[in-house]
Amino acid sequence: MSNDNDQQFAVSIIVSNQSGTLTRISSLFSQRNFNIDSFTCGVTNIPEVSRMTITATGDANKKDQLLKQISKLYDVKKVELMTSENTILRELLIAKINATGESLQTILDAANVFRSKVVDMSPESVCIEMTGESSKLNAFLTYIAPYGILEYCRTGLIAVERGSKCLYGVK
Repeated sequence: MSNDNDQQFAVSIIVSNQSGTLTRISSLFSQRNFNIDSFTCGVTNIPEVSRMTITATGDANKKDQLLKQISKLYDVKKVELMTSENTILRELLIAKINATGESLQTILDAANVFRSKVVDMSPESVCIEMTGESSKLNAFLTYIAPYGILEYCRTGLIAVERGSKCLYGVK
C-alpha cells in the first residue's frame, strides 16, 4: 500500500559479477516489502562487476533504509541514488502495432516524430523500437493506443551520471 509521500526513485548498484548476486539483491527488496518497478542488470567495462539499475517507489525513510541495507550486502561494491538532475535515464521499448491501410502511414509518421525506428513490418503490423525517457515512451504508447497495440515490452531504466564522474572504475 502506498501513501502520499511515496515517490519513484532510481538506484544504481555496482555488484560482483557472479551467480546469486541478483537473487540476493531482489530478495532484499522483497523482505523490505518494496515492489521493484523496473530492474536492469548487465556487465560493465570491468568484467568482474555488473551494474544494476533498479527503480522502486517509497517514502524517503524507507528509501534511505533500503539504500543502507543494500550497501551492506557482500557482493555490493557501490550504491548510489540517481537524481534526475544529474543523470541520463533511458529505457528501450519495442512495440508491435496493428497497422493496416490508412493507419500505417500515421503510425510511421508518429515513429518519425518520436525519433524511433521501424524494425519489422508485416501486412498487418509494424514493430517500432524506441529509446528515451519513460515519459517519452509513455506518450508514444498513449498516442498509438487507438490503432491497437498488439504487444510491447520495455527494458526498464538504465542510468549513468552526467559529466566525468564515474560510479565505479577508472575514467
